[in-house]
Amino acid sequence: VQLQASGGGLVQAGGFLTLSCVVSGLFFGSHYMGWFRQAPGKEPEFVATIFGNGRSAHYSDSVQGRFAISRDNAKNAAYLQMNSLNEEDTAVYYCAAAPIRSIVTAFPTRPDEYNAWGQGTLVTVSS
Repeated sequence: VQLQASGGGLVQAGGFLTLSCVVSGLFFGSHYMGWFRQAPGKEPEFVATIFGNGRSAHYSDSVQGRFAISRDNAKNAAYLQMNSLNEEDTAVYYCAAAPIRSIVTAFPTRPDEYNAWGQGTLVTVSS
């Protein structure tokens, strides 16, 4: 199983970025795809997750209304469109996959609910 995240970089506050995550080695449509982030010295934080068919998604309060998660099952890819970025969004962003059959809550928001992780991509927002 391999998750390859990309798209991070340096952006000014108020700007936007789109992260991508390309997945191989698992049945993509049977997994939630999630994004987490970890800022220096902080615990990993849930950002967003999307159901296998892409029809439903859930966001953390801190990004609701600014970020949009999507997926293209034909390409085995998930995306995170990030708008109105601010310095608090600076972190390493990780994509992750959670098997739908193992999730008993409405949406998986804990890291331990995901069993496959990408390597992370750094997003730095400057003032």
